[in-house]
Amino acid sequence: MNDIQVGNAPCSWGTLEFEGLEGERIGYQQMLDELVETGYTGTELGDWGFMPTDPAVLRMELERRHLTMLGAFVPVALKDPGAHAGGAAHALEVARLLATVTGTGSSDHKPFIVLADANGTDPIRTQNAGHITPEMALGDAEWRTFAQGAERIARTVLTETGLRTVFHHHCAGYVETPDEIARFLEMTDPLLLGLVFDTGHYAYGSGISNPQRVQEGLSRFADRIWYVHFKDCRQEIANRARIEDWDYFEAVRRGVFCELGQGCVDFPAVITSLRSRGYRGWVVVEQDVLPGMGAPKESALRNREYLKAIGL
Repeated sequence: MNDIQVGNAPCSWGTLEFEGLEGERIGYQQMLDELVETGYTGTELGDWGFMPTDPAVLRMELERRHLTMLGAFVPVALKDPGAHAGGAAHALEVARLLATVTGTGSSDHKPFIVLADANGTDPIRTQNAGHITPEMALGDAEWRTFAQGAERIARTVLTETGLRTVFHHHCAGYVETPDEIARFLEMTDPLLLGLVFDTGHYAYGSGISNPQRVQEGLSRFADRIWYVHFKDCRQEIANRARIEDWDYFEAVRRGVFCELGQGCVDFPAVITSLRSRGYRGWVVVEQDVLPGMGAPKESALRNREYLKAIGL
């Protein structure tokens, strides 16, 4: 068995967490079938309600396809203390579902709660994704609130279900740039919260589309990386987005997150770096597409074939 296993996620089939992007979506059964047919062995849950929330039904759907459940994305407006209780309750609801399907597929992997900010809801952060300045960052009190909310959710999930939480840095949210990631990690308990390192969001959020930035991030945050998302970033689209003042959603529509191997992320170097640090977990391919964009199955197949060609 490969030391690093490869999954994919519903967002690669147009199921994104943002409101207003409903469109015509591919159903979960077709998505899971196509995920298996294109060579992946693990999946994330997607938006709450996209896949079955009945544990028995979800387990059946996974087991008959020999799929491992890897995690679930849970966005919470962590800057707002009033959102923390509801965020913790929803994260716990999701975690309880995930806990019932632990051990499906060919892996004993315990799924992660993938905690994130309520990305895409703040107009300034959304408009300036990819070129965030220090003036757009949280203030000291807001940082404390943000970190405390994340720890509260992670502690609740761990205590009640035994599952761990990873935080997802993300463009158009309040933890996007390398320095913001560093501050978040400095303010949170390393035994309680890990990081899901997303190669594409790191490349775009760094503000300079330089392949070395991703390598620098892998090294800088190595001790907190528990989980990895593979996403590529097209340098020319990122540069145009900054020059032409596109917001985050317009950049996604224009294909800033392209198929693997077509952007600025040096995936062979990423794989070498992960293996050199003893990473033995999962990587999850994510190619954010909006509903109706492209042909997800063909894209997923090309991404998988690319990873096989570079040794994964």
